[in-house]
Parts: sequence; C-alpha cells; structure tokens
Amino acid sequence: MKRIYLLLLSLLLAVSVIADPQYEEHLHLEPLPQGLLLASFNFKSNASLQSFEQQHFRYIPRSLGQILQHARTKELHLRFSSGRWDAESWGVRPWDGTKEGGTGVEVWAWIEAETSEDAFFHWITLNHALSGLFCASLNFIDSTRTTRPVQTYEPVGDHSNTSLSSLHLLHGTLPREVVCTENLTPFLKLLPCKGKAGISSLLNGHKLFDASWQSMSIDVRPVCPEKDPLCIVEMEQTVDMVLDIERSKRPHDNPIPRPPPVDQLKCDTSKSYSSPNACFPMDMSNMQSWSLSDVFGRPIKGSCLATDVRGERSESVCIRVPYKHQVFTSQGSIERKDPSSSHRCYILPEYDDFDMALPQQESPAVISRPTPPLYASRSFTGHGQERGGVQTLLTNPTSNVAVSFTYFETLPWFMKPYLHTLRAQIATSPTPSQGDIIKSIYYRPALDRQRGTQLEIQITVPPASTVRLTYDFEKAILRYTEYPPDANRGFDVAPAVIRLPPNPTDPSCKAVYLRTTSLLLSLPTPDFSMPYNVIILTSTVIALAFGSIYNLLVRRFVGADEVESFSLARIKERIKARIKGRFGVMVDRFSNKEKKTQ
Repeated sequence: MKRIYLLLLSLLLAVSVIADPQYEEHLHLEPLPQGLLLASFNFKSNASLQSFEQQHFRYIPRSLGQILQHARTKELHLRFSSGRWDAESWGVRPWDGTKEGGTGVEVWAWIEAETSEDAFFHWITLNHALSGLFCASLNFIDSTRTTRPVQTYEPVGDHSNTSLSSLHLLHGTLPREVVCTENLTPFLKLLPCKGKAGISSLLNGHKLFDASWQSMSIDVRPVCPEKDPLCIVEMEQTVDMVLDIERSKRPHDNPIPRPPPVDQLKCDTSKSYSSPNACFPMDMSNMQSWSLSDVFGRPIKGSCLATDVRGERSESVCIRVPYKHQVFTSQGSIERKDPSSSHRCYILPEYDDFDMALPQQESPAVISRPTPPLYASRSFTGHGQERGGVQTLLTNPTSNVAVSFTYFETLPWFMKPYLHTLRAQIATSPTPSQGDIIKSIYYRPALDRQRGTQLEIQITVPPASTVRLTYDFEKAILRYTEYPPDANRGFDVAPAVIRLPPNPTDPSCKAVYLRTTSLLLSLPTPDFSMPYNVIILTSTVIALAFGSIYNLLVRRFVGADEVESFSLARIKERIKARIKGRFGVMVDRFSNKEKKTQ
C-alpha cells in the first residue's frame, strides 16, 4: 500500500510540475546604423486553462484575467505605439511586425457571442475596462471607430472548430492617443516583479518615450500543445524601442549637447581638404562605446523568476554583435555564444546587479538586418477643403519574386471615398494595369455618425517595381459640437495595415505585418468666434431695448411749468437749515450725557 501511495504522490507531483504556471523573460539588444540601438523586451507567462477558468491566478494578473472573463474575450491583442520605423535604414521589423501596432492605440479581439449585437456589447465592455486598467482613452472606441476585418487578421491561438463558429472579430484604433508614462506604469504592474527586478527594471519612462520609435504590446491567447492534452492560457508582453545612444548617454540634469574639446576630435584624413588647420570629424556613431547603465540609466537589478521547467537559470539577455568585438559583463553572469547567428546570451546573477558594456570599436558593431519584403508609404494629395485624395506607394525590393498581400484601411465616417476612383498602376508605367495588380476588393461603406469605412484589397506587386494606389474622397462638414478643442490641427486617420500571408510550403513561416504612418486630415473648420460675437451683439441689442422700454414705463414725466425755478439763494438756505439741524442734534446728545453723569 505504501508503494501505491508513493506512486500516486509522485504522479501528482509530476502533473503539478507540468501544469505549473511558468514565466520567461528575454531582452534582445542589437546595434543599428546611425548610432541607434534596438532593444526588445519580451515577457511570457502562462497558466493552465482550467486554473484560469477557476480564477486561480498566479503569473497571469487577476486584474486582466477577470476583465477577459467578464467580457467573454477568448483572444486579445493590445498595442501602444509611437514614432516611425525606418525600414530602409533599419531593415525588417522586430517580430516581423506581429507585435507592432499603428500610431496611438490599436486593439483587436475575438469575442464569444451568439449574435453580432451581443459581441459589440461585450466589445464596449472590454474597452471600458481596459481604459481604466491602462489609463488610456479606449472608452472612446465606439461604433464609428470599430470595424470587423474579414481577410487581414486570423486567430493566433488554438481554438476548436465549435468555438470558432461563435467567435466574432472586432478591431478598433485611436490614432490620436498619446502614449506616455501613465500607460507604462500599469503595464509593468502586470509583471510578477512589477519592474523592480529582472530586465523590466531597465524600463524607464524617460528613456522609453525619448526613443525614436517604441511599441508596447499585450497578447493573450489559448495554446493547446500537440503532445500535451492540457491547454494553457498564454500572456505575452513585449516592449520594443529604438534608442539614440548618444542622446541616451546625456545626463538627465544637463541634456544639452556640447561639442567635444579640440584635442578629443578624430579627424577624417581621407578628405582632400584635410590639413592641420582644418578637421573634418569622423562619423563615430557606429563605433562609440556604451553600457546598459549609460543607455537606460541603471543596471539590471538581479533576475526575476528566470528559471526553466527543470529549475535551471535561463538566458535572459542576448546581444547581436560580431564575435571579434569585445563585450564586458558583470561578475556572476554566464556567457553562451551561438556561432550560427552571432548572438551572445547571458545568464543573469540571481541577486547581484548585471551590467553590460561595449568599448569603442575600431570597426562598426552593426550587423546588417534582412531587407523587408515590402516598403509602404501613404500620403494625402489634392488641395482645398471640399475634396482630396490618398496615395499609397508599395515597393517590392526583390528582383525575382512577386509579393501578394492584403491592404486594410479604416477611414472615419466624415472621410467618404469614391470607390470608382480607385486606381492601381505601376509607377514606371504610364498606362494603368489595375486588373493585374488588384485581385479582390472588400468594401463596407460608412454610415454618417454610425460607422466608418472599411476597405480590404488583395494586391500583387511585380518584382522590382513600385505600385501606386490612389483614390479620391470627399470631406464632410461636421456639427460645431463634433470638433475637438484644437480643431485647426486636424483629424488623425488610422494607419493602413498590410498583411503578407505565410508561405504554405514552409510550416515554420508566419505572416508578416506592416503599417504605414497615420495621416492628418484637415476638414472645413467654422469660425468658432462667431457664437461669441452673436452673444455680444444680442446682449447689446437687448440691453438697449430693455433700457428704453424700462424708462418709458417707470419714469414720471413732468411739465416744464410745474418744475420749481432754480435759485441760488434758496439752495443756500437749504444747506444752512441742514447744518443747523445736524448741530442741534449733536448739542442735545451732549447735554443728555452731562445730565446722566451728574
């Protein structure tokens, strides 16, 4: 019997170890051209689906888990982004663009509901709850900012066929939202160590929001491994940023840049005009020294639950630099090299601080990143306050392979496109070739003050060519109460989303996402000083009319012969009488006081 009990106990312990929630964190550093540094923070935690449904929360925070359960959300994707990714200089996007959102706030989710009306009700509930959790304006995502994409997004999690039939996809954007420290603080509170230990201790609002480009993402999805019958709920948090090393190294109390002394200048002697009296400084941006303390303002405060299933410490920090370059780290860390990918990974000390330093190099420490499969840029065309146009340039850099993708746009209801003006042609060709480029179009027109325009286009770009996609639109006139306080600034239009499907022959290949920059639309703006002028003019007219009528009704008119004649002697007599009366009263008061004292 004892052996049976011991066997059952060992089986229970094994199951508990397998189903035990796990947490992983990873930091990837990679120098970019022009003295920039790409830092990608990734935090991944999971819990068994059974414990999640029973509200047994450990690494997945209760605050977010209960919101998802109350809103019946099976899969959530939330993005906070600012800046622009320079694909021509920096190469492919981190995570192939899957962890990136458009400028501002972008959110999409799969919600379980029987009807689309119920799904929209839970969608509004979800946005209001997330608005309070992340201190963002997600509560402003209403029906006019909500779309239902058909071809652009697919579920990332593992859902059964029966559940997929009842899932509804809803997508919303807030391109005007400004991402700031108020969004970073609740983001860090979702982590197990709350930003006090591990790689999350490097996340500082002053450094993050001073970056040239930054993106924060939260993804919650169900995962059902093939070899494991137990499904899990996985939450992945990601922070990507591109920092200017020189700007980040400036002291916080004195950030003004100053030129180096003359004796510290390194001149480029290859110039023809180089002489002892003329110095052309060398571009040292790709060879300058830096450390984690210099760039982020602090070292890593130990490790945060950085262990694998076997209880061993896992690699938390990796950097991608050539092997011939020196990298110095703090004591207690363990280095592991990967010759196939030029990566150096480090296991952090459990309790001590960890710092990494790269000394000044004789050659650039930048390894070129792969070329993106597509370049995209979007802008407005035309002039005037009545109509306009949109132009999107789509460039295929490959020389032998055509690129097919889905182009998705969400337009506000007051921006009404003319679908018959949609044109697609190769930029170098004078004749349009729309039939060979545009394969299919899904168009959902807008309804005034009810919903926006949804446009999804299947496009194919030939090799080594640029396609120009254009269409015209009409600007609507809003009510004066619908304008924001800074109406003359304009209205933000959400970025376009481009999805490149995965290669069907390669199972490991995943979809690639690109996003253009947001646009600023100028609408006909009324003169908001006119109500003030009307109020002033109306008040003046009323005052004049009321004063005249009041005088006519109240004032008593007397004839000229009834008025007493004006006489200076009579006025003097009245003044003397009043003075005598006042003097007599004072004398009487003084005499009465003397009688009382006697």
